[in-house]
Amino acid sequence: MTIHRARWAVGLISGTSMDGIDAALVRIEGLGDCPKVWLHAFRTLPYPPAIRNRLLGVASGSATSTQEISMLNFALGQLFADAMLAVCRQGRVSPGKLDVIGSHGQTVFHQGPSTGSVSKRRSHLSQASTLQLGEAAVIAERAGVPVVADFRAADMAAGGQGAPLVPLVDYLLLRHEELGSVALNIGGIANVTVIPAGAGSQSVFGFDTGPGNMLMDGLVRHFTHARKTYDEGGKWAAQGKPLKPVLDRILRLPFFRRPPPKSAGREQFGSEFLARYFLSQRKAEPADLIRTAAELSARSIADALRRFVFPQAKIHRLIVSGGGARNGFLMGRIRDLLPELDLHLSDNYGFPADAKEAIAFALLADRTLQGLPGNLPAVTGARRAVILGKISRP
Repeated sequence: MTIHRARWAVGLISGTSMDGIDAALVRIEGLGDCPKVWLHAFRTLPYPPAIRNRLLGVASGSATSTQEISMLNFALGQLFADAMLAVCRQGRVSPGKLDVIGSHGQTVFHQGPSTGSVSKRRSHLSQASTLQLGEAAVIAERAGVPVVADFRAADMAAGGQGAPLVPLVDYLLLRHEELGSVALNIGGIANVTVIPAGAGSQSVFGFDTGPGNMLMDGLVRHFTHARKTYDEGGKWAAQGKPLKPVLDRILRLPFFRRPPPKSAGREQFGSEFLARYFLSQRKAEPADLIRTAAELSARSIADALRRFVFPQAKIHRLIVSGGGARNGFLMGRIRDLLPELDLHLSDNYGFPADAKEAIAFALLADRTLQGLPGNLPAVTGARRAVILGKISRP
């Protein structure tokens, strides 16, 4: 599909923290690998508590039914449509003027294929699976425009991890001829995109480093009986001391030593992990446990860069996005552990930290309509670059 004019697009996503739906209204100019993107409006629509609790139950592996999953899929379709309409109202752009909506949906299960040779990954493909809820047909009907959804499946069908997918967008929007960059996104899971100076897309790589906010958020919900969902500014963590035996035990786990490509989610660092390594420490103070979770996030990010990134690329700057970018204590620890890098928020480049992932899926959807691939095989481990997503039309 050839598109020569400027386009309006909305990107929708709810991350592993499952707090709500981020919606970004963007204007896109340019084609192919030279797009220009402007954020026009951004909204977050919190999940109703009952929906969030149901999602957390499904995602944590609690007993459920096909009826529950199907009903959640359509209920989320309506909520994602609500978020789309809200951001369009905020930006004073009629939904009918949109060219496309990119909806990542809500991941409730994700397991990438085994790492190793391509032939080994192909033989183990049956072990790979992913499921995002939020029926795209519902969004398309309410918007009256095409919706691209189910982004991960095509990459996984080609032997990839299906995640992370934002690195291609990081490359398109943040590459620099003279400065090597790492784009760090700290959502429920933390992931990095490595963009060497002057890199072509074939030189970009990335991976999930481990837990970002997920464990901290889980502990805050536990100790406040769900009255709070996150440690605002890292103030609670700042009052505690890290539990070194717990931290050392976790950092010895195989995931942190495994080379990229690799991805993670609640399947690795969700409620079972939280109970096993943190809530089992019954004599520990809440602040010490939250500090330990924050330290784990910071240490695993810094260790991953030193182990897998710095030996391969000269890096000058770290560009941070995601909810963790608003955690002052966590950001301070990352600065302490990586003093050789200039640390910036993605806000400084025109992409607010909270909005960047939603912006990314608007741009990925635009690429799908252009018939362009949206994955980076060097990042996901796929056999080839593929066009992402499935298109629902009104």
